[in-house]
Amino acid sequence: MMRNILPSQETSSPALAHAAENVRHYRQQQGLSQDELARRAGLSRRMINGLEAGTANISLSNLDAIALALGVQFVDLVRPPQTDNSDIRSVMWRGASDASQAVLLGAAPAANMVELWTWALAAGDRYDAQPDQSGFSEMIVVTAGVLDIVFEHETRQLAVGEFAIFSSAQHYAYVNQGTVTAHFVRNVIT
Repeated sequence: MMRNILPSQETSSPALAHAAENVRHYRQQQGLSQDELARRAGLSRRMINGLEAGTANISLSNLDAIALALGVQFVDLVRPPQTDNSDIRSVMWRGASDASQAVLLGAAPAANMVELWTWALAAGDRYDAQPDQSGFSEMIVVTAGVLDIVFEHETRQLAVGEFAIFSSAQHYAYVNQGTVTAHFVRNVIT
């Protein structure tokens, strides 16, 4: 998986601080030395040492290699400790312009496939979903308007830029109670 490099101005980023703590935790939990982790990941010991010290400028693909060597997921390395995967919200890359960035919003396990959808829901419209099989999840991010996701015991209202990650093995509905069309991106994870 090709990912961009976190630029040097991001070496003090929360994502790298979490990666430093999480890599050290998983490495020590497995009884690995920095040398052994570096060998397994195909990286230098200096890179592992710099990462754990919070001084390394590391590519996201190298973090993928470290995750693979530790037998964990990429998100396990970059999310804040004791944070649920459904709400990570971590800046993972910044470009030369402050307007250029990639934010990892959240993650959900997938066994077979991920579907990418764009949706438009006109003002006053509603879509009622039937429960999927156990293990299915959805990721929604609103790009225009306001979207309500109605569950059995709660309603989540999402404005532009807000997101939700949830199990779709339940009754739920998309509702637009606003006055303009709501647009959102939907990932279905099976």
